[in-house]
Amino acid sequence: MTGDREPIGVIGVGWVGLVTAACFAELGHPVIARDILEEKVDSLSRGETTIHEPGLDELLARNAERLTFTTDMGELLSAARLLFVCVDTPPTRSGDADLSRVRAVIEELPEGSDHVLVMKSTVPAGTGQSIRRDRPGLPYVSCPEFLKEGSAVEDFLHPDRVVVGADPGDEAGADAVAELYAPLGGEIVRTDVASAEMIKLASNAFLATKISFVNEIANVCEEVGADVAEVARGMGLDQRIGSAFLRPGIGYGGSCFPKDVSALKMLAGNSGYHFQLLNAVIEVNELQKRRVVGKLQKHLGSLLGKRVALLGLAFKPQTDDMREASSLVLAARLEGEGAEVVAYDPVAGEAARELLDSVELRDSALAALEGADAAVLVTEWPEFAELDWAAAAARMARPLLIDGRNFLDAGLLRNAGFEYEGIGRAVEGSVPAGTAE
Repeated sequence: MTGDREPIGVIGVGWVGLVTAACFAELGHPVIARDILEEKVDSLSRGETTIHEPGLDELLARNAERLTFTTDMGELLSAARLLFVCVDTPPTRSGDADLSRVRAVIEELPEGSDHVLVMKSTVPAGTGQSIRRDRPGLPYVSCPEFLKEGSAVEDFLHPDRVVVGADPGDEAGADAVAELYAPLGGEIVRTDVASAEMIKLASNAFLATKISFVNEIANVCEEVGADVAEVARGMGLDQRIGSAFLRPGIGYGGSCFPKDVSALKMLAGNSGYHFQLLNAVIEVNELQKRRVVGKLQKHLGSLLGKRVALLGLAFKPQTDDMREASSLVLAARLEGEGAEVVAYDPVAGEAARELLDSVELRDSALAALEGADAAVLVTEWPEFAELDWAAAAARMARPLLIDGRNFLDAGLLRNAGFEYEGIGRAVEGSVPAGTAE
């Protein structure tokens, strides 16, 4: 380790843990990061990572001398007092958060330890109280992460806010955590542990609600001939509403929103409260992923034997994350209708290969579009906006494109010879419901 500052410990070097470790090192702190997977630790020790996150590789390379990766918990405990827990808490079959990895970390801490456990992992409200009940005297701080995949480094180094939750008796640990984040300039929200845990879940649930709401509005817009882009723009100018997360599409995915919405729903249910709004948010999101199939059938009739190209597979651009990606549901539904599915993603191809073993993966967008009866833009990668769409139309059996993210210029596509349909935008030549022809 290098430097005069006290080392920081990070437990779990998945996406959150690795970004956390790299960014603390960028701030000048020596960091020791521990993971149970030896191959991952060996790879990171060589300066190699398979995680696609803009800016992360540069941070790891620039701060290599400050970063130590290990599988040895004893090495971590002897070097660092502040321990940021960044292990995965995936949903169980019931929808509850799986806390087995969190519990495994706690079991490795020696009795009477004065290490400060800083919980970055997303956990249900009440987890901190449960840990303190099982391990009385263990200093515990809740510091949930608010990182977006594709901009996680920027989010960490320029936060809107940093939430630091601590209960009576743990103020010293909370002070130490707040001091670490103070140079970043975001507002430090000091609160109790249960409230800090709820802030994370409530924030993601609210953002997911905005997405499902605007998708419902988009569906109504299609029926009445309105343009959801104009509707969302007009709504977003109201400062009480704001424009963020008012972009319609084919549903949210990734590692946070589906898991956290489900976890909050289950937390409420386990507490005796029926969270009806979140039930609707989840239902709308799942139905939205399937609406594209109906759009294709409207144009093509039966999809049996039709070749459909999916442009983009990751749940969002600038990441290779396939967790809860809309492409997974869409590909399965298309194959269920008898379609042949071919796909291209500039980054997530390898990650998708194991999940979409029956889908033909191509190494370019134009190759994926070759001979296709239709295309669906699933992920709004910037390169798709720069594609030679006239050349693409010439390669296709039928130049039909469903823009699942309203990302492309409809006029440009139609001038290139495409039948174009977006989400929540009237189809050219269609008659709104309830009007006379």
